[in-house]
Amino acid sequence: MGTMNFSVPDDVKERFNRTFADKNKSAIVTQLLEEAVARAERKRQSDDAIKRILLRRQAAPGVSKKEILRQLDEIRAQSDASHGIPPR
Repeated sequence: MGTMNFSVPDDVKERFNRTFADKNKSAIVTQLLEEAVARAERKRQSDDAIKRILLRRQAAPGVSKKEILRQLDEIRAQSDASHGIPPR
């Protein structure tokens, strides 16, 4: 098992010691470090995903509002037909 040495403000140290007086402080710090690492990894994955999405959007062909509305109407018509609703 490794040892870490770092400084924290005195007020944080005092509050930590008071709050966790009867607890295994090494276990608590270990858990906090694991949570921080997991959070940082999730953030990196999220940032990478956002970058990939933005790159794909730049390369995607533009679609007009008219085309989007036409396709929505087509999807609605197909859905209506599958439920026995007559065309509009």
